[in-house]
Amino acid sequence: MAASNDKVIITCAITGAIHTPTMSPALPVTPAQIAAEAVGAAEAGASILHLHARDPQTGEPTPDPDVYMQFLPQIKAATDAVVNITTGGGLTMSVEERLAAPRRAKPEMCSLNMGSMNFAIHQLADRHSDWQQPWEEPYLRRTDDHIFRNTFRDIDYILAEMGEGHGTRFEHECYDVGHLYNLAHFVDRGVIKPPFFIQMIFGIMGGIGTDVANLMHMKMIADKLFGDNYRWSVLAAGRHQMPFATQSASMGGNVRVGLEDSLFIGRRELATSNAQQVTKIRTIVEELGHTIATPDEARKMLALKGADNVGF
Repeated sequence: MAASNDKVIITCAITGAIHTPTMSPALPVTPAQIAAEAVGAAEAGASILHLHARDPQTGEPTPDPDVYMQFLPQIKAATDAVVNITTGGGLTMSVEERLAAPRRAKPEMCSLNMGSMNFAIHQLADRHSDWQQPWEEPYLRRTDDHIFRNTFRDIDYILAEMGEGHGTRFEHECYDVGHLYNLAHFVDRGVIKPPFFIQMIFGIMGGIGTDVANLMHMKMIADKLFGDNYRWSVLAAGRHQMPFATQSASMGGNVRVGLEDSLFIGRRELATSNAQQVTKIRTIVEELGHTIATPDEARKMLALKGADNVGF
């Protein structure tokens, strides 16, 4: 069984690299917007903030560390939340581009995708016709021929660069059962050491689907592979976000919400902010009888290096 949860960690993924500005006016694009949304999510109860950057002029995902440095210090100054920077970046970025900002920022946490996959979001383009930016539609439509690369060599490289090099620990993103076995390979080699944090991801086309039976199976396999040496969380895309987060909390897991994963707060109702989603899942988790972890409690649970040891 996974390590028991006395407290539930809420992660909030602020902007991501999937949704485009046309899809929601609430999606943060500029550094000021990303900082404000991150601080609001932390004030609502998120102890971990998962962050991507976007071109301030167009809203397109960017790996530019100079853009990250326009919002990371502001977030650190305004909140004690754990900053978790993506190493997944955007769908068109090389591994070197994806590591540019984490290398400079040296955060407490980074996301780490645990396998290559068909990562398809082209179907989202069928829902819109009047685009704000010229890059949006082609960015989405080309993903019917896209492989999101995360080879064993890539994973080894990121672990060495960020883990060994900077003391960063990881949110291990597992989009399918095979990704759990990939993680086990690195654990067996001693490259990844407990306690580690598994983010089980459901509902991305190309990954495992949003059936509760799949969640049960992923948890069973994780228990088989890792015993009590791990903590786990769940995110689900789109309308499945809140039901799967609720199921995770009821099973003793942690939760992730945010506008990266879903733009909605209810059926056909766009969320107005990341904080609104955090507030909703916090209410649900507390109604289930659980307590929300503070940032320092999350640091202790995940053996993080502390905010004083980052590069921003």
